[in-house]
Amino acid sequence: MRAFGEGAGCPDWGNRAVEITVAEALVRCLEQEGVEIVFGIPGGAILPVYDALRHSSIRHILVRHEQAAAHAADGYARVTGKVGVCVATSGPGATNLVTGIANAYMDSVPMIIITGQVATSLVGTDAFQEVDITGITLPITKHNFLVKDPAALPVIVKKAFIIASTGRPGPVLIDIPKDIAETRIKFKYPKTVELPGYKPTYRGHPSMVQQAARMIMESERPVIYAGGGVRIANAAPELLQLAETISAPVTHTLMGLGCFPGNHPLFLGMLGLHGTRYANQAVTECDCLIAVGARFDDRVVSKVSGFAPTAKIIHIDIDPAEIGKNVRTHLPIVGDVKNVLGAILPLLKKKENAAWVARVQQLKKDYALRYKREGMLKPQYVLEKLNEFKDDDAIVVTDVGQHQMRAAQYMRFKEPRSFLSSGGLGAMGFCLPAALGAKLGAPDRTVIVVIGDGGIQMNMQELGTAAEHKLPLKIIILNNQRLGMVRQLQEFYCDKRYFAVDFHFDLDFAALARLYGMEGYTVKTEEQLLEILPRALSSPEGVIVNCIVDREENVLPMVLSGSPINEAID
Repeated sequence: MRAFGEGAGCPDWGNRAVEITVAEALVRCLEQEGVEIVFGIPGGAILPVYDALRHSSIRHILVRHEQAAAHAADGYARVTGKVGVCVATSGPGATNLVTGIANAYMDSVPMIIITGQVATSLVGTDAFQEVDITGITLPITKHNFLVKDPAALPVIVKKAFIIASTGRPGPVLIDIPKDIAETRIKFKYPKTVELPGYKPTYRGHPSMVQQAARMIMESERPVIYAGGGVRIANAAPELLQLAETISAPVTHTLMGLGCFPGNHPLFLGMLGLHGTRYANQAVTECDCLIAVGARFDDRVVSKVSGFAPTAKIIHIDIDPAEIGKNVRTHLPIVGDVKNVLGAILPLLKKKENAAWVARVQQLKKDYALRYKREGMLKPQYVLEKLNEFKDDDAIVVTDVGQHQMRAAQYMRFKEPRSFLSSGGLGAMGFCLPAALGAKLGAPDRTVIVVIGDGGIQMNMQELGTAAEHKLPLKIIILNNQRLGMVRQLQEFYCDKRYFAVDFHFDLDFAALARLYGMEGYTVKTEEQLLEILPRALSSPEGVIVNCIVDREENVLPMVLSGSPINEAID
C-alpha cells in the first residue's frame, strides 16, 4: 500500500502525544501543512475552531459573506499553487460556500473547506442551523469527511490535504460536529497515511509516449491545445519547448491562458465559442491535435462532429475520466502533463513545418480581431489599453460575462498564474473575492480586477474586506448598465426579446469607491481613459475606474449553438 505524505516537512511530535481539543488539533494540523491564511466567518457550531485560531500564527481574513471566503481561498490557491483554506459555521454558513466549492471543483483548484456542524446528538433532528453539508457537497468535492471519531481528526486532515493537492486537484470538505471539536484527544500528526484505491498516475505509459512522438513527427499540420492542466503541473517550459521544437501553433482554453507567452508568434489565443477565428480555423485544418491538460468542454468543441475533423487527437491528462469523455481520442496518455511532455520531448526532432506555419500566420492576418471605435467608449479599447499599461507580472482577475471573454481575446499574458477566471462553472461574483485571495497570496504583484457592473454587485461587500486589510486592488468596471452577455444571448436565441437584463438604477461606482477609502473615477471617453488609467494603475491605493461603455456592443466572434467552431459569426 502506498503511503502518502512522508517527507513533507511535518515535524515528529515525539513518542508522548499532547492532549488537546480536536479544534486545537485541527489548527495544529493546518500549521503543520504550512497554512498561512484562512478565509472565513465564525458562527455557533464553528466557535471552538475559532477559539483555537486565536492562539495560532495563521492569519484569519474575516470576509463579509461565506461565498467570498470560498472564492478568496480559490484565488489564493490559483496564484500560489498552494492549498487554499476556508472556514464556515453550520447551516447557512456552510451552504453559502457551495457555489465557491463547485467553482473550485470545476476548475481543479486545491482547497480545504472546514465547516462546523451541530452536535452529534442533534444530527438528524432538524436542529437549529443543521444541514447535511457532506451530502450536499458530495457531487462537487473530490472527497469529503464527517468527523465522527475525535481521535481520527489528524489522519483525516492529512488525507484531505493529500487528496486536494495531488492527481487532479480539487476541493475537500471536513465537517466537524461541535461536540467533537470540543473533545480532548491525544494529538500526534502523522507523517504518512494510507489511501487505499487512491493512486494517481503521474507517468505516461512508455509505449503511448513513443507512439505520441511518432504521430507528432509524422504530422504536417500540428496544433497544440493547452488547458489549465499545464498551469497545475507547472509545465509551461515543456509546453514552450514542444511548440518550438515541432513548430506547432498553440491555442488555449480559458484556464490555459498564460501558460504560453501571449506575444509568441505561435500563440493563437483562445479556442471555441468566443475564441479567435484563426484558432478555430487552425484546429479545423490540423492533422494532429495535441491536447495537453484540457478536457474538451462544450464551449471549446461546440459541434463534436465538426471539431478537428481531419486530425488525429493525442490527449494528455492526469484524469483518466476526461479522456474520451467528450471527443474521441486516437491516442490517450494518462499522466502528469510535465512528466509526459518531459518524456516525449527527447524523442522529437526539430521540425519547421514551414508551409503550415505560413498558413496559420495568414489566418491570423485574415481573421484578426476587429471592432469599430466610433460612438461610445468601446470595451475592447479599454482592455487593449489596460493590456498596454499594465505591468508584465500583473495578475488579472475577471468575473463572468462579456468582459471576461474580451479580456481573454484582447489581453496577453506571459506567465502562468497571471490570469484568473471562473471557467467551468461561470460564477458571477467570483472576481472580487478571488482578487482578495490573489493579492494576499502575491502581495508584491499588482492585482487588476476586470469586472462588469452586474458582477461587482454580486459580492461588492468585499470592498470592505479589501479596505480593512489595505489591499490596493485596481478595479476596472466595464459598465454597460445591463447584464451584457445575457442580453447578447437574448439577441441571438430569443429574436431580440430582451427581458430582465437592464439595470434602471445607475450606481455611482466612483462615489462608492470613496466610501471605502479608495480612489474613484468615471470614464466615458478614450481621452479620459488615456489620462486616468495609467494614474490608476500606478497609484499605491485601491482604485475603481468606472468605464461607461457601449451598451450594444457584442462579444464577437461567436459560434452559434450547434455550429462547428469554424463557422463563427463576427
